[in-house]
Amino acid sequence: MKMKKSFLFLAALLCATSVFAGHEAVPPYPNFGLPRVEEMMFLVLQIGIIIFAAKLGGMLASLLKLPSILGELATGIVIGPWALGGIGFGSGLFADGLFHGAALRQLAAEGHMFDATSPALYGIATLASIILLFLSGLETNLKMFLRYSFVGSMVGIGGVVVSFLFGDLCAVYLLPHFFTNVEWIDALAKMPLAQAMTLPGPLYMGIMSTATSVGITARILSERKKMDSEEGVTIMAGAVIDDVLGLIVLAIGNGIIAATMAHGQAAEGAKEGMDWGAIGFVALKAFGVWLGATAIGVLAARYIAKALKVCFKSPVVIATMAFGLALILAGFFEFMGLAMIIGAYVMGLALSRTDLKHQITEMLTPVYTFLVPIFFCAMGMMVDVSALCSAPVLAFGAIYTVLAVAAKVLGCMIPSMACGFNVLGGLRIGAGMVPRGEVALIIAGIGLSAGYLTQEIFGIGILMTLVTTVVAPPALVGLFASDRKGVRHPKATMTGSREICFELGSVKVAELMLEKLVAEFREEGFFTSLLSKEDHIWEIAMDDMEIALRRQGKDIFIHCTPAEEAIVMTAWMEVASDINDLARLISQPMRREEVGEVLAQTTAGAKGHRSGIGRYLQGFVMLPKFKASSKREAVEKLVAEIAAACPHHVHDAKAAVEAVLTREASMSTGLDNGIAVPHGRTPAVTGISGAVAILDNAGTANGCLADYETIDNSPVSIVVLTLANSETQTPYLQLMSFISKALRANNGYEKLLACTSAEEMRSFFRSV
Repeated sequence: MKMKKSFLFLAALLCATSVFAGHEAVPPYPNFGLPRVEEMMFLVLQIGIIIFAAKLGGMLASLLKLPSILGELATGIVIGPWALGGIGFGSGLFADGLFHGAALRQLAAEGHMFDATSPALYGIATLASIILLFLSGLETNLKMFLRYSFVGSMVGIGGVVVSFLFGDLCAVYLLPHFFTNVEWIDALAKMPLAQAMTLPGPLYMGIMSTATSVGITARILSERKKMDSEEGVTIMAGAVIDDVLGLIVLAIGNGIIAATMAHGQAAEGAKEGMDWGAIGFVALKAFGVWLGATAIGVLAARYIAKALKVCFKSPVVIATMAFGLALILAGFFEFMGLAMIIGAYVMGLALSRTDLKHQITEMLTPVYTFLVPIFFCAMGMMVDVSALCSAPVLAFGAIYTVLAVAAKVLGCMIPSMACGFNVLGGLRIGAGMVPRGEVALIIAGIGLSAGYLTQEIFGIGILMTLVTTVVAPPALVGLFASDRKGVRHPKATMTGSREICFELGSVKVAELMLEKLVAEFREEGFFTSLLSKEDHIWEIAMDDMEIALRRQGKDIFIHCTPAEEAIVMTAWMEVASDINDLARLISQPMRREEVGEVLAQTTAGAKGHRSGIGRYLQGFVMLPKFKASSKREAVEKLVAEIAAACPHHVHDAKAAVEAVLTREASMSTGLDNGIAVPHGRTPAVTGISGAVAILDNAGTANGCLADYETIDNSPVSIVVLTLANSETQTPYLQLMSFISKALRANNGYEKLLACTSAEEMRSFFRSV
């Protein structure tokens, strides 16, 4: 399987090379005269460092409750050629830094135009953007798009149109006041407004402002339990339409740029009038290509899926071929004057209504996990830190960001109020549409790489994305703090859905139940979409039915209408029955004689392994003369001893006792030769701690714990209790195995029974 996934990645990379190779609009990367082998050496080192840095940045952002892409972006800025990546060391190949930053700065000072990343790294980032939009298309809920097409379209169109106009006009009127010595910016003030607005720079600044990333909003709605509210449904539907409209605007924008370039009306400002006929034709062609490809894709999707399943049986091969189709369509869209990401999105959107959707997503997830952080990190590497921190960039960036926020709020609020929402509801919808995301970054990267945007303006786009993503969540939380309805006529607009809560015994049971429930609906032909991985939110849809599943701790919440409750309860009972049958099979008692034979054949592990794991036992509490009359009493007293000796390990002794006894209730941990190894895992414990007890002959009538069941029915005389944290990685199983082998090998239990002090007991474990 690993070899197949590696082949999937290599095949996709080779296919992508043919798609984006030779893109004439990309400014040339400086040729430093390096042999091909050394160029590849730099690429391998760069990718390796990017992977580690991007993952660490993403983890740090997640700890700060921010989207991981922000951490990956910031990491790219830090390690890029304009920052740490430009610091040279030595006098050889790395004199200019790992990303040739010193040489690039020299070229920039001389006024040369170039891309900040090498062609190979740019190609990998381009491939990452294609798979990102392909999987985004797969996750798009086409049914929601159609069902809420009116109110969602109004909100989406309003947000896109107003954002585009604000961004474009901001560039036309304000850029000349902040930036000079840039040819097309200087020409803005001398042009008619219509002509200035159709220049590549202002167009891309308008397009950048249109994109919406609703992932953060979905999380806030989930936490506030507003996912199925009127505002929540409208935001989610509007976000789908917003993504589609944003890509259409990009397609039309590229068509306008192509038309103006073809008629010699570039940044200098032509004296002749605008050829609106040619521009309209190209824009109409771009829209027609997008609409036609989408319609054909949606209609032919089931036939494509059937052909893939008939011709290729392996899920990995099917996913490979589907991604190959996305690459081909992406190349076709680029050839037709549209962006490659639009073609990738269209292919994903077409396949989103097929039963291959989840299979493709699952198989491509490893490739996605590898490539997409590289893309965001590479986007950050294009930012010139010195340019980003300059006064004009910060001042203009602040204005551009404020306008971007205002445009989304006003553009979405006004149409929503016309569709039945009040001012509060309109503000909630507008705030939910404020965050920008990956699409905005991709558009900014395309504009920079094509030479339409300067380093400063690209940095402004990054700044706008960061700020809108950070400010939107608290604003949305504040707006939902009130219980007031966001619609003028609640009864007329309510969906009639209600929430059903199922409280299960533990988080693990809830996780299993949710997983099986989603699979059950999927097998019944429902379309299942994971709306939020972090918050465990699923949407189940078929025809007119829409059901939302959400897990919070050990509780599962189901949102559905009264008419859908019957199918929900039927599915729940089917899944519960299957899990009960599975539990009965697993819990069938083991044959004691078979377990005894296996244990009798057990030998001690390698010395190196024993010494590495055995060091944990040196911190255990040793109790040579321990007294207890029952299993529960023994567990309670041992946990109390551990908590007293290691208070920094055991935070809640009662919870630790319950964890051990719960484990004992499922199956006794009594082994042979009078050995018992009770254990438990719980968040109430840090790391691994435990106690070793030798029962005192005066402790009970029989000198043992009479109610402790063992494999060979021998009376328990040695108890080794282990506690471990359930939420962190620890060598828990290895330690349990070590204890079992140490006591059994060479009659070790007899040697331990002969110990009369804690130090003798520690010496015994050091010797094994």
